[in-house]
Amino acid sequence: MSLPFSPAVWLLLACALVQLYYAGYYFLSFISRPNAPAPDEAAAEPVSVVVCAHNELENLRRLLPLLLQQDYPAGFEVILVDDRSTDGTASLIQQFNQIYPHVRLVSVLNTPVEFSPKKYALTLGIKAARYEQLLFTDADCWPATNQWIKSMQSGFAQPADIVLGYSGYASGPGFLNKLIRFETLLTGAQYLSFAWRGNPYMGVGRNLAYTKSCFQATKGFASHLRRLGGDDDLLVQDAVAQGQRVTVQVQPAAQTVSWPAQTWAAWWRQKRRHLSAGPRYSWKDQVRIGTFIGTNLLFYFTATLLVFSRPDWIPLAVIWAVRTGAISATYARLGRHLADRLPFWLLPVLDAVYFFNYLALGISLFLYRTLRWK
Repeated sequence: MSLPFSPAVWLLLACALVQLYYAGYYFLSFISRPNAPAPDEAAAEPVSVVVCAHNELENLRRLLPLLLQQDYPAGFEVILVDDRSTDGTASLIQQFNQIYPHVRLVSVLNTPVEFSPKKYALTLGIKAARYEQLLFTDADCWPATNQWIKSMQSGFAQPADIVLGYSGYASGPGFLNKLIRFETLLTGAQYLSFAWRGNPYMGVGRNLAYTKSCFQATKGFASHLRRLGGDDDLLVQDAVAQGQRVTVQVQPAAQTVSWPAQTWAAWWRQKRRHLSAGPRYSWKDQVRIGTFIGTNLLFYFTATLLVFSRPDWIPLAVIWAVRTGAISATYARLGRHLADRLPFWLLPVLDAVYFFNYLALGISLFLYRTLRWK
């Protein structure tokens, strides 16, 4: 008995069904989750905000005033780690310290060979922190509102040892800006919804909080000291393996923002660094993420093959339309939920470009492994 359609059509359908499962089980249910109860502000604890900076003078001029304007009655300090800067970063921090004693400078003159630069800077910042709860962002980011600290810290009341936040990119002209924001939205949808479903696997250092006890439980960055990346995602991997509790905070008040890369080359280098930590994930996380990425890639390859062969036009068109329409609608809802909207008509294009670019990045990492931070 012959099948009514070619095997390629059935493969296309299987890929589409897997993607619809991810959209429904993870993304849409995450959007529709009930709101957490409002935390008791009287029980809030003080926090140390840790920022590492390497020649980020102009970015710090923007960031520091926004940090100092944060509304957090429980109290906070700002630990600024000057990582071998030569642009006057230390002088700026010292000027702020004279007016605001809770702004503190930690200087890094040299990085030991056994450390990656950022992990060494972060380790010194954490050691210098006075408080148990730690909140991290990057020097080129800024809080979306003056409620950022309060919103992120409320995650600890659930209770939790790690709080994952969302960090978007500022809107700008051009296709690259929209592609970067789409990639950020899709990555955020994955790690936030997976964590909500009980499968946390990463966070982003641009907006991440955890306790000193959690950092000590993972022995800091000991398992990946020399790796350039992984100060956020591999730490989450180690923490989960140690039984640390993870929650998410995604409301607009809890977000940070930064400017995206301005050139394709800069973005390519950034993504290579981010993806380089993937092989260190647990096998369960690799399967979960790989299934999502792989079925998307296979969907596009199979559809392309069908178009240029003798396609079954009706099933191809129906599967393509249903899958693309449902996925685009899901991404549009995610954009509204995370306050990071993109033009609806452009979502199918961004989706296709993103996954083919992901494949190219994977091939690039396999062939050429040299990475650099700053």
